Amino acid sequence: MSEKETSRPRVGVPWRTVAEESANKRGAYEHYLKSIREAGGEPVEVSLRLPTDQLQQLARSLDAVVLTGSPADVDPQRFGSARHPAAAKPDPDRERTDEALLEYALGAGKPLLAICYGAQLLNVHFGGTLLQDIPSEIQTTIDHDQDEDGNDGRHAVRIEGGHLAEVAGQAHGGGEAQVNSSHHQAILQPGRGLRVTARAPDGVVEAIEWEGGPDWVVGVQWHPERMHGDALADALFRRLVSEARTGVPLGGDGSATS
Repeated sequence: MSEKETSRPRVGVPWRTVAEESANKRGAYEHYLKSIREAGGEPVEVSLRLPTDQLQQLARSLDAVVLTGSPADVDPQRFGSARHPAAAKPDPDRERTDEALLEYALGAGKPLLAICYGAQLLNVHFGGTLLQDIPSEIQTTIDHDQDEDGNDGRHAVRIEGGHLAEVAGQAHGGGEAQVNSSHHQAILQPGRGLRVTARAPDGVVEAIEWEGGPDWVVGVQWHPERMHGDALADALFRRLVSEARTGVPLGGDGSATS
């Protein structure tokens, strides 16, 4: 096996919020790092407090990016809407950090997996809009958010093609999957160049992919990092790392460089 095939690509992972980073509240954040390690990658923590020049320098050292979930909500002014009463406050430093990582990944052709809030921000980045509060804005019998005890909801998703269908086919051979669910917002109008690749039975968008280039850019509304041992969840992280590994250049001595 070659050095490139056994290298551990560097995968950037922004903190979920400035408040959690400041308090070193790592519980939810560690799930992302663990999933990347188990998939063969090297997770790289990305502070939300880095100055722009340092953030850009760090981004250039990455082979892939995972945009994490967040208890914050994307600033609705970014997609031309007034803030819904049920919307959480935005986290400007999280949005600034994600935008810098997105610009780098898309410009450099690096693979990217955007999860929950990360998928919503990916959509807004491309000019899309968001449904700001599922319970009050659509009629559905599906509970997309956590219950009173903090347990994730569960529901089916119908996979409609793209890279996600490839991963699902390899993972369990089907076009439908059971996923966890912990969100009150969702993608409304997909952004430019984005394709919807999964929906819940009530029509809520559950996955998007960028078709504006050859790069592997996938956003999912569920939380695969909290589904350790699930075939599709594990396969998503393995695919991200595999895509990153193929893009890791080799130095003249055969060693991996990044």
